[in-house]
Amino acid sequence: MSEFERFFHRSRETLRLSGFRKFILRGNVIDLATGVVIGAAFTAVVNGLVNDFLTPLINIPLGNNKDFAKQFFKLGGSKFYYGDFINRVLTLVLIGFALYYFVVLPVNTLMERFKPDTDPGKRTKTCPECKSSIPYDATRCAFCTVEQPPMEEAQLTGVEA
Repeated sequence: MSEFERFFHRSRETLRLSGFRKFILRGNVIDLATGVVIGAAFTAVVNGLVNDFLTPLINIPLGNNKDFAKQFFKLGGSKFYYGDFINRVLTLVLIGFALYYFVVLPVNTLMERFKPDTDPGKRTKTCPECKSSIPYDATRCAFCTVEQPPMEEAQLTGVEA
């Protein structure tokens, strides 16, 4: 193998590894992996809650001393495990409630708190090209970069001065 071929092969391997390293160390991948691990752990806790505490409570009014998850009925020689199905539905509902109340609502509240405030008294105009709301004295649209018409021709919104 010539010197050039060794150099080319080594460079190609270095580029491939550095690209993979950049991909793995990207914040979104780490966040996703962390979320999956936390989600799996949370699912195990909720499964334990449903199997060990909630379904035995269902057994009390039914008067069964057996494991509710193993309850079934037979139809045509096949067993239908309705107890296990109910356990899984309860697990899904509890995970849904927990995600909504402990993740979605707090994140929405946090995002609302840090949302940039628009001054209600600030005069704006509408860009004739992309219909975005921009400051009244802008000469170019911040969104589509179209040059803006003179102030007399612009459609003003907000508080009149």
